[in-house]
Amino acid sequence: MLFKGWRRHYVDLLTSVSHLVLLVIAIQFRRPDVWQWCLGLVALISGFAWASNYRRVRAIADLPTSRISSAAQGYVELYGRAVPDPEHLIVSPFSARRCVWYRYKVYRKRGHNDWRLEHQGVSDETFLITDGSGQCFVDPDHAEVVGPERRVSYQADYKRVEEILFAGAIYVLGELTTVGGANTPLNKSEDVSALLGEWKQDKANLLQRFDLDGNGEIDLKEWELARRAAIREVERQHRELRTAAGVHVIRAPADGRMFLLSSLSPHRLRQQYLCWGWVHAVILAGALAAFFWVGQHAW
Repeated sequence: MLFKGWRRHYVDLLTSVSHLVLLVIAIQFRRPDVWQWCLGLVALISGFAWASNYRRVRAIADLPTSRISSAAQGYVELYGRAVPDPEHLIVSPFSARRCVWYRYKVYRKRGHNDWRLEHQGVSDETFLITDGSGQCFVDPDHAEVVGPERRVSYQADYKRVEEILFAGAIYVLGELTTVGGANTPLNKSEDVSALLGEWKQDKANLLQRFDLDGNGEIDLKEWELARRAAIREVERQHRELRTAAGVHVIRAPADGRMFLLSSLSPHRLRQQYLCWGWVHAVILAGALAAFFWVGQHAW
């Protein structure tokens, strides 16, 4: 369980590995200037990592979890369960497991412990989540996915790595829009003109409805009657569209803000980002202190 928790934050682990590499370089050269350069880079990397984790902590902490049925349009936090119906599930490419999202990479062995990436892919099918108050489609394109299950398989000289997000508890931080319903953009004048244009195409029916004097032509008075009838018809259609239930969709924000998708709860996700933030803060402080100490006690 501990290893799985660490693996979810592979970016933080990569920064930790880079710290070790820099310290090994400094130890190898045993020169004050090299030590200062390496310590400075360690501090810089940890500073960026701390800022990244802090930004995620604030984004999760500052937004209350919304109910789907009453969520405002815009940047929201949702927490529900993915609908497990086969209609809303996809199949992972190698393990053939039903899931809501997957990402895969295929490596080919070129030598001892030398694996080269051959190709990769990620699913982009939408899936449905519900929280008891309503339903919302999730468009996972461009999402930062945290907590998927990782599966590795081997076949001849190939290594296949799958990351799979199964149906179940799903946390989403992104931009919510509602398509249809009360949010449907409508233009009364354009719709009236379009409807009158349709009626003109069926002249026989137009004459039957509005040619009051039976002369085979629609005069100005009769055309005004047709226009009023078209207005009433468009208003009726608009009322039906406004009262119909809209479809909620959450996707990547257009302004570049974070789009998070996770199998972890908001509390657990926030705690993990907070812990990694403290780790990088301590490394940052230690690297800066060592940087100045080396500068004052150069050997």
